[in-house]
Amino acid sequence: MDKKAIYALSYGVFMLSTKSGETVNGCITNTCMQVAGSPTRIAIAAINQNYTCELIKKSGIFDLSILDESYSMDTIKHFGFQSGRNVDKFAGRNDPVDADGIPYLGKEACSLIKAKVVNSIDLGTHTLFIGEVTDAVVLSDKKPLTYAKYQEDKKASAQKKEERKIIAWKCKICGYEYQGAELPKDFECPICEHPASDFEPVYEEAPAPKKIVGWRCKICKYEFRGEVLPADFECPICEHPASDFEPIYED
Repeated sequence: MDKKAIYALSYGVFMLSTKSGETVNGCITNTCMQVAGSPTRIAIAAINQNYTCELIKKSGIFDLSILDESYSMDTIKHFGFQSGRNVDKFAGRNDPVDADGIPYLGKEACSLIKAKVVNSIDLGTHTLFIGEVTDAVVLSDKKPLTYAKYQEDKKASAQKKEERKIIAWKCKICGYEYQGAELPKDFECPICEHPASDFEPVYEEAPAPKKIVGWRCKICKYEFRGEVLPADFECPICEHPASDFEPIYED
């Protein structure tokens, strides 16, 4: 079977959140659809290993923040590449909270859907929750993010990282990190038991870009002080144009 055929199905990208007792958590999912109209009901799928899935089974309620094209990869990583069992994903953030105390994305999301679980089906790796919509809010007029666009952005980001050094491998399911440049092909995650194919590389942090403090003429070495060199600038010494200047970086 060619799994690429399945990838042609249309998906969105969502942050699924819930609250059980005093515990809140959220995760990234790409599976949601409307399955009934009166009353309005949606179906979402959550990985059984995910803490959010466990909490929804206890609480019976959830929020679905529909990501828009203003999203950042940092948001995807924050909610998708670490486990709520190990870290409080909402600590230190200023996300809005609904009437049930469930946090949702006030930024990077175009809509919010609230629902109560009316049925669930265990599918083995995932649980399918059928939720009756209790509220829905438009948050912005930005275009919703599609899973296809996310994959394109992810590929472009990966291409930029090709020259960076791999220092570890992170499980995409539970967030466990294996330290080392090479992950054994037969490796299994000691936390969720997923195989090596469910791990992604962790790259050495790229150095922060240096600040431009001036521009130097490549012909006579005259220096212009300032972050931005005017496009029509001419060297006062040798009269060469701005194209013959190179940046001077802060030490």
